[in-house]
Amino acid sequence: MESGDLIIDDLAIRGLGPVRLTVPAGTCVGISGPSGIGKSSLLRAVADMEPHDGQVTLGATARDALSASEWRRTVGMLPSESAWWADGVAEHFLSPETVRPEVLGLREEVLAWPVKRLSSGERQRLSLLRLLDREPMALLLDEPTANLDEESTRRVEELILAYARKRRAPVIWVGHAMAQLNRVAGRVVSFDADGVLRDADGEVCR
Repeated sequence: MESGDLIIDDLAIRGLGPVRLTVPAGTCVGISGPSGIGKSSLLRAVADMEPHDGQVTLGATARDALSASEWRRTVGMLPSESAWWADGVAEHFLSPETVRPEVLGLREEVLAWPVKRLSSGERQRLSLLRLLDREPMALLLDEPTANLDEESTRRVEELILAYARKRRAPVIWVGHAMAQLNRVAGRVVSFDADGVLRDADGEVCR
C-alpha cells in the first residue's frame, strides 16, 4: 500500500457533519473549533475507532478494504492522552533500539525508565515517538503539544512536518492555538457552533 491523499467523504458522527475534507499527501491541515464540538470524535472516526457514516480513503485504499487493525496501523492517531499498558517505557516501542529520544529533547536513557517516572510532557513526547516508530502512512494529531514548553513544542512541530515530507504522509492537526495552526498547516479549517466545517473564508469545506 502506498500513501496518498487522505479523503474524508460525508463523514458523520454524533450529529457532527457530514464532513468533507481532503488532505493532500505530505501536507498538514489544521482543525480548530469550540471545545466539545467533536474535533476529537472526528479524528477517532477517521481512525475507525468510533461508529460513523461516510467514507475515508488513503490514496487508492478505502477504509473498508482493510481490517480495523490494519487501518489503525496505517492511519496513526495520537490522542490528547495516550494509554500506557506496560511498566517499562521501551516495552511500548516496536523497535526501541532505533528510537532517538534526543530529537525531542529527552534523555537517551528515558527508554529504560518505568512509565510511572515520566512527567506529563515526557509522556506526550514519547507517545509521538511511539506512534512514528510504527511508521503510519497518515497522522491524526489531537493537540500534540498541549502540555509542552516553547522549546519542546518547536521540536515536536519540526519532527512532525519532517515526517510528513519524508513519508508523503497527510496530517490532520487538531488544536486551539491559531498561531500554531497557521505555522504548521498549509490550510486551516474550523468547526462553527453548529458543527459545520468551514474554510478560512467561511465557505463550507468540500
